[in-house]
Amino acid sequence: MRSQIMIKACSAAAFIAALLISLSGCAQKPAPDNVVWQQQLNLPSVKYSAEVAERLWLNIEEISFDWLDQSRDRVVPALLFKPARQQKAKALIVFSHGLGGSKERYAYLGQYWASQGYASLHLQHDGSDRKVWRGSRLTLAFRLRDAAGTTEALARVQDVKFALDQILASDHAADFDNQNIVMAGHSYGANTSMLLSGAQVEQNGSLVSLKDDRIKAAILISAPPFYNDQPLDKVLADVNIPTLHITTTEDEIRVPGYYSSPQDRYELYNAMASSYKVLAVFSSGSHNIFSGWRGGKDTKPQQQVIKAATQALSSAFIEQVTTDNSRAISLWAQQHQAVLSKFIPQT
Repeated sequence: MRSQIMIKACSAAAFIAALLISLSGCAQKPAPDNVVWQQQLNLPSVKYSAEVAERLWLNIEEISFDWLDQSRDRVVPALLFKPARQQKAKALIVFSHGLGGSKERYAYLGQYWASQGYASLHLQHDGSDRKVWRGSRLTLAFRLRDAAGTTEALARVQDVKFALDQILASDHAADFDNQNIVMAGHSYGANTSMLLSGAQVEQNGSLVSLKDDRIKAAILISAPPFYNDQPLDKVLADVNIPTLHITTTEDEIRVPGYYSSPQDRYELYNAMASSYKVLAVFSSGSHNIFSGWRGGKDTKPQQQVIKAATQALSSAFIEQVTTDNSRAISLWAQQHQAVLSKFIPQT
């Protein structure tokens, strides 16, 4: 079976071509400078994000789980964020972290979604979580290789299926609308999300689906593509649920032995067979800016704006797919135009 996330370097010409595409599809917009990012701190989405963080204890409940999948002898830790005061959540989002992450790493998303009336279950994948960073730096590349290999890629999918079974069989199932389940993830977690949404893996020369029909939409942040012997559009041909793609013009993935260029995010979006899909590309920002870390060139205002904008856009997307109300997404695009290189809502 070859579902390993292999990452290729694209040509300089393809990368430059991607950067020449603007918000409207014409000339490339100049990247916003520090003054623009500072001004964006006054956006309603950024101010509201700060207010949510200040009032967490009033509006949000957090519950930890330490599940054990006995059939695989594998622990599946999880953290549930949900609206406080017994309010029934309008949907459940299941979140899968990136390579070397944890169930707490993307709490800013889970907390925000709970403030918007959604429940969010954040998993921790034992074979590719923060423990990969522990140990000798001399063996780090080998640990990362194993964590990104076929066995772990498929184990992460089973983690999600198991966690969904557990939460839906628990008393907490009454706290959210289980007909509205959205899969979400960053980087490696976005690949996990795509597998559960219908992306196919190769087994004995044939494509096999790991799709979970309980999932009605997917949020893919900085998603690296899959590489095997099949064209990307064929691998993604069965992903027919709505998808939201979020990235930046500087979204490079660099870990020992792997590289993925920003162009890969565009190619994946274009190949996705979703009947409704949205692409948002911020004008700058590193791959890790979505995970709470800042790259060398990322500024604090830039990170604040991008994280808040990601919170708001993902919530608007969930509203769109659960209520068919597109007003929030349209308003988001208008308000954040100054920091967007590209925005495409495709139906």
